[in-house]
Amino acid sequence: MISPEFFLDSLKQNGIDFFCGVPDSLLKNFCACIDDNVDKNSHIITANEGNAIALAAGYHLATGNIGLVYMQNSGIGNSINPLTSLTDPEVYNIPLLLVIGWRGEPGVKDEPQHVKQGRISAKQLEILEIPYVILEAKSDVGEVLSTVFSELNNKKSPVAILVKAETFSGYKSSKTNCFDYPLSREEALRTILKLSKSRDLFVSTTGKTSRELYELRIERNEVQKDFLTVGAMGHTSSIALGVALGRPDKRVICIDGDGSMLMHMGALPVIGDLKPPNFVHIIINNASHESVGGQPTVAGNVDFKQLALACGYKSCFSANDADTLNNAWSEIEKISGPVMLEVRVKQGSRDNLSRPSGTPVENKKNFMDQINGR
Repeated sequence: MISPEFFLDSLKQNGIDFFCGVPDSLLKNFCACIDDNVDKNSHIITANEGNAIALAAGYHLATGNIGLVYMQNSGIGNSINPLTSLTDPEVYNIPLLLVIGWRGEPGVKDEPQHVKQGRISAKQLEILEIPYVILEAKSDVGEVLSTVFSELNNKKSPVAILVKAETFSGYKSSKTNCFDYPLSREEALRTILKLSKSRDLFVSTTGKTSRELYELRIERNEVQKDFLTVGAMGHTSSIALGVALGRPDKRVICIDGDGSMLMHMGALPVIGDLKPPNFVHIIINNASHESVGGQPTVAGNVDFKQLALACGYKSCFSANDADTLNNAWSEIEKISGPVMLEVRVKQGSRDNLSRPSGTPVENKKNFMDQINGR
């Protein structure tokens, strides 16, 4: 396996001095190494992958240096517009190095939401006319980077490295999460389920949040009736909005994460403008991308009340323990939406957390059956 420290040093020796992107589980050790060893202003965890492309482009315009953008391959979609209309050789011809975690690589078992993306990732890069090389545990780093920087220097446009699973060896970050609240995310979800009504419809964000909600239904001996968003990070609130508009007779509870909400925050003013009275938007905030390695988000510094009200939400409440969560919920029960509830929780989850046993299509059917009372 490749040492993250060695890979980072090799990149620096080739002139890379600016890093940004959205964390990925396959790259978590490399990302943690960057965070420990690169100055804060030279390593930015962005809201989404398109942000990162634009950020690296701006850095190049100011310095002439090449920036590195990391992402999971699911983020290629978010980056296509700036890659084709900003950095492309036929537009501004801006070089940058893409480091892409290859989830769902053909022949490697992965979750359903990664299978198709894994199958088409290399083809996407080919369609975009972005040269790429593959990095795996046995790769010669010097040889790979020699090819990459030869392309970068010759074409002055984006070049990609597709990183296979288990390429990087372990790395223990020296940093700790700044949030130390009493509740875990799972405990918060347990309380929310207890406070909610049986007719409520739940739409939950991707990652560990949906996995915990799935297990809590089992714990409560209830049928699986929630829409568990396994992919499409950042779009949970828009899915929930569509449900709320389609069934105004039912309360829709959107369980969002801080990283997910930040990724496509433009959904908030749309929700606020439409003002669905049956919409409850819960942000489970641990100020981290926990499902892919625990890298920090900026959500610890966001004033959610001002944000929600500025976007047109009727009210916003905050909670950081069981008592404040119960109190906030009693207020939510008295008012119409859209309403936001930020629940600040500590980072961490159970090691034995399982994944839904059914397929996404089965989950969709169960949710639609719940909507229609079947």
